[in-house]
Amino acid sequence: MRPLQLSPETAVELAKKLNVPLEELMHMPRHILVQKMMQLEANEAKSHDEKETE
Repeated sequence: MRPLQLSPETAVELAKKLNVPLEELMHMPRHILVQKMMQLEANEAKSHDEKETE
């Protein structure tokens, strides 16, 4: 499997946000990465909604 085609800046930012090592991120299957990004977005939206209701 080929590594993901991401810019270095994007890869570093995603690795930080997803809390995974950079090397693991680059060799992660695309469908797993998309799933993790969707979970991250859902968590951010939920925390944003909770802040608005306070």
